[in-house]
Amino acid sequence: MPLDAVALPPAAALNQQALDRLFLEARTHNGWLDRPVSDDLLRQVYDLARMGPTAVNNQPMRVVFVRTPEGKERLKPALSPGNVEKTMTAPVTAIIGYDLAFPDTLPRVFPHVDARPWFVGNDALIQESAMRNSSLQGAYLMLAARALGLDVGPMSGFDAAKVEAEFFPGTSVRVNFLCNLGYGDAAKLFPRSPRLDFEDVATLA
Repeated sequence: MPLDAVALPPAAALNQQALDRLFLEARTHNGWLDRPVSDDLLRQVYDLARMGPTAVNNQPMRVVFVRTPEGKERLKPALSPGNVEKTMTAPVTAIIGYDLAFPDTLPRVFPHVDARPWFVGNDALIQESAMRNSSLQGAYLMLAARALGLDVGPMSGFDAAKVEAEFFPGTSVRVNFLCNLGYGDAAKLFPRSPRLDFEDVATLA
């Protein structure tokens, strides 16, 4: 059955096992098991992630899944020193980018309204929307990866200009963040850092 044909009943909640996998027991991994991730699984991850909502369904995220030794060597010079080892040993590193030319795809992905004129000529709005919505899509991708049994390790700490020159030369794609994907080595986890409480961040109005 296609993924987009599966619908949860109204108000259905995920069970505890699913909540643990996605959030409560999930961790940001820095060490990886020597276990490959198939291209087919990466396609499944994207097919789940693409279903998450974005503004006017604009879908600006663009991804390079770097999973070969040659690809990793191309990425390595752009990494900060603290990110080199964990990236070179990860089965896959996803370069999460955003396409500033996303308005060109709006007639295809948002066909019921001519939304392209809302953006054309407004570079600030394009940048803001592309960055915001690709961040959302990158988060959806991480949750999709966890849902399909993978672990994730999102990262800053890289030279965006070098990444763009190497992987998106001559295009309108810019880099948002990097995310290692694979099967994490629990023995290399750091203790979980504290989270802020509801009262620290939320107001009921």
